[in-house]
Amino acid sequence: MGPRPRQPPATTEGPRPAKPGLHPRNRHAGGYDFAQLVKACPALEPFVRPAPHGGPSIDFADPEAVKALNRALLLQAYGIRGWDVPPGYLCPPVPGRADYVHHLADLLAASNGGAIPRGSEVRALDVGVGANTIYPLVGHREYGWSFVGTDIDEAALTSAARILAANPGLEGAIVLRRQADPGAIFAGVVGPGERFDLTLCNPPFHGSLREAREGAQRKWRNLGRGTSERPVLNFGGRGVELWCEGGEAGFAQRMIAESTAIPAQVLWFTTLLSSSASLSLVHRALRRAGAQEIRTVPMAQGQKQSRFVAWTFLDAAQREAWRERWRSP
Repeated sequence: MGPRPRQPPATTEGPRPAKPGLHPRNRHAGGYDFAQLVKACPALEPFVRPAPHGGPSIDFADPEAVKALNRALLLQAYGIRGWDVPPGYLCPPVPGRADYVHHLADLLAASNGGAIPRGSEVRALDVGVGANTIYPLVGHREYGWSFVGTDIDEAALTSAARILAANPGLEGAIVLRRQADPGAIFAGVVGPGERFDLTLCNPPFHGSLREAREGAQRKWRNLGRGTSERPVLNFGGRGVELWCEGGEAGFAQRMIAESTAIPAQVLWFTTLLSSSASLSLVHRALRRAGAQEIRTVPMAQGQKQSRFVAWTFLDAAQREAWRERWRSP
C-alpha cells in the first residue's frame, strides 16, 4: 500500500482540558493513595512523610524516593514486579507516561469510530525505550498492545530485559531492539514491510550538557532546595536521555526526515514536545515533508503543560483500509 499523491495537510489540535489534570482514564488522576501503595510495596514506607498540605507524600528531590514511588505505582496499578533502573538512568513519573499512552489510544479511537483498538494486533514502536520501559509496560497492561522498544544504550536494554523477564508474558508482548547507529531513528530497527499503528517518543529535551545542568539547577530551586546544594536529577537521566544536538526540536526534525522513508509502514508517527516553542519548527518540517494530516494534542500534569505532535502520510482512504484489520473478528 504505497502513499497516494499528497494534498496540503490538515492541521488540528485536540480539545484542551478545562483545567490542568491527567487524562480521565489515567489510573493516577485521583492522586496517590499512599496507604494502598505502601500495602502493595512496603519498601516505599520509609520514604513517606507528611507534606505541607497535611497528607502523606515523599521528597520528590530524592531520587531513591522517586524510584520507590515508581516501583510501587507500577506494582499496585499494573501488576509489574521487579521494576528497577540502574543508578543514573532516567526514572520518569509514571502518571505522565501513562497520560501519553491514553491520549495515543484516543488518537487511534478517533480513526476507529470512537472505539479504542485493543489487543496484540495493535503494534507500537517506542523510540528510546530506556532502562525504565514504562511506555510499553503501561500500554500493554492497559490496552493489550504489543511493542517494539528501541535504544542505542545496550545497558538500558539489559535493564529493560530484566524487567520483562521478571513478568511472565511480557517478553512475548514487548520486543527490544538495539539501534546500532546513534545517528539513526527508524533506519536499521524497522524492517522492510514491517507495520506499526503508532510510534511514540520522549526526545532528549536539551541541546547541550550545559543546558541540561542549568535545567537541573532550575528544577532543584523549584523543589525548594538552596543554591548552595549540588543539584541532583531527581528523575535521573544520562547524557543521551537528556540532551542531543538541536534539543527536542532538532531530534523531532530528524525523526520527521526519517519518517518520509517509511511513509506507508506507520499509521501515526508521534513525538512528545515539552516546549511550545518547538511547535512552529516541527509543523514547518512536517509540511515540507508532505504529511497528509498533522495533529497537536495538549496534555497537562498539575502545572506542567506538554503536548505531542502526530502526523501521517496516509490519506483518508488508506487510513480506512488500515483500520479494517482492527475490526476483523
